[in-house]
Amino acid sequence: MTHQLSPVVPTPAALPRRKAPRVAALIATLIISILSFQLNASLFSAALPAIAAHFQESTENVAKVQSLFFLTSAVLGMAFSRWSDFLGRRRTLLIVLALMLGGTVLCLLAPNLTVLLIGRVLQSATSATFTISFLLLSERFSKRLFGISVGIISAVNGGIGGLDGFLGGFITDTVGWQFLFVVVLAMGVAALVCVAVVVPKGSARAREGRMDWWGAAALGTFLVLLSNLIGQASAAGWADAWTLGYLAGTVAAGLAFVAVEKRTSHPLIAIGQLRSRQVWPVLASTVLTLAGIFSALNFTVILLSQDAKAGYGLSASMSALLYLTPTAFVGVIAAVFSGWFAQRIGWFTALRISSGLIVVAAVAVAIFAADRWMVFALLIVMGVLYLGQFQSTVSGIAVLNSPKSAPGSVPGLNGACFGIGASIGIAMVAPAVATGTIAGYQTALWISAGLALASFGASLILRPAPGAAGHGSSEAAAPGRAAVASH
Repeated sequence: MTHQLSPVVPTPAALPRRKAPRVAALIATLIISILSFQLNASLFSAALPAIAAHFQESTENVAKVQSLFFLTSAVLGMAFSRWSDFLGRRRTLLIVLALMLGGTVLCLLAPNLTVLLIGRVLQSATSATFTISFLLLSERFSKRLFGISVGIISAVNGGIGGLDGFLGGFITDTVGWQFLFVVVLAMGVAALVCVAVVVPKGSARAREGRMDWWGAAALGTFLVLLSNLIGQASAAGWADAWTLGYLAGTVAAGLAFVAVEKRTSHPLIAIGQLRSRQVWPVLASTVLTLAGIFSALNFTVILLSQDAKAGYGLSASMSALLYLTPTAFVGVIAAVFSGWFAQRIGWFTALRISSGLIVVAAVAVAIFAADRWMVFALLIVMGVLYLGQFQSTVSGIAVLNSPKSAPGSVPGLNGACFGIGASIGIAMVAPAVATGTIAGYQTALWISAGLALASFGASLILRPAPGAAGHGSSEAAAPGRAAVASH
């Protein structure tokens, strides 16, 4: 069967004309839903040293609180996003939010690190909220509103105006890190209620066919083994027995995924599409940028700033106030305009510009790692480029380049790439950071810069799908879409 790549074109039945208040309510609901994931991702970075001390665990072990969360968010987010093609967007959102609430309660009551990590796995299902939100926007909004709303939704990557990073550190220093899960629990309950009330029910089954669970399992296994492979190789080298075992398992899982996808009538994504220049460079760009920049901003710099011997010796709250909050805040502001900017100059041009400038900023951070105020300034620049422009642009392109036959496939895989990239990045730099020396921190930052450079290369290879508006105006970005509201 031949699969033709084309932008997502919803059916007329899926595009009822809505009034402006309904549009605002839907966007607000999606923002709250995404915040239930984003807070899980951002609140705990500054709390890692406190969690390590509470459970008497090493920094490397406690890093799994973040790395495992992003790894499993890659797998679960990808699976739930594609499942929403068949189950419906609203029902899938309700399921992932319910899983998150159960995981949060488990984390809140965790007696040890193992139970805490199990809860984090359940919480990670909410990574699908981001991808499903983009799919809902593409199906119900005109091309103009889609571009604008992409920027607004992407701004949630900065959390609560960038204050969630500081909030995580402040709560950790004053009340205790366990209370962070109370905050997450409250946001999850609010999201669940809003989705139930606001998001249209639609049909019970959005598309004919059934979910490719075998393909999802094979791809999930591949992603988990790949992350472990890179982490083990970074720590013990490629000649290590465990590294070779992970390598063999990764290859076997990859081959199994290809075999499954070639034999199913409704694949997670057709292999021909996956290897096209319209798809794999999008995924590679996301993985490499997240691996490089997330690990630098949310792991290396945070631990460096709290290191009393080799670093800046700051408290958790001050570390977050200086190195998380301003970066996220400017990212929020920039993201609001990112969709408009991408439409003006072309989504693909915007991606290449942001990727190239990210490389320059990452190199500068590595060079000036010992200078706390230079790092402070560079991270603000990174907030504009990485949180503001790159993340919204690559997410929009994933929707525009997704095949018509499987609209949730590329966005779902791209959502997985956010998680797998963050997980891989932390695994790659953790051994260098664990040395506790300025040379080790700089080595980790140079690794991040190298990954950002590879991402820029992938963006140059990327090509738009037919009609995806790769250059200039995005007038062709969403042919056939009707406006949700008249403005």
